[in-house]
Amino acid sequence: MAEAKEKKPQPKKEKKKAAKPYVQHKYCPKCGPGVWLAEHKDRKSCGRCGYFEKK
Repeated sequence: MAEAKEKKPQPKKEKKKAAKPYVQHKYCPKCGPGVWLAEHKDRKSCGRCGYFEKK
């Protein structure tokens, strides 16, 4: 008769992390949509043109 095959232990599947909500950044008024203002402790600044706003 046929021999029974041994089952190999399968790795446990990890649970997926929940998706984080999208952070709405402000766009640079000089460069237009597509260029975000970087958020610093005391200001928001554009790395492309140098525009900044104080908080």
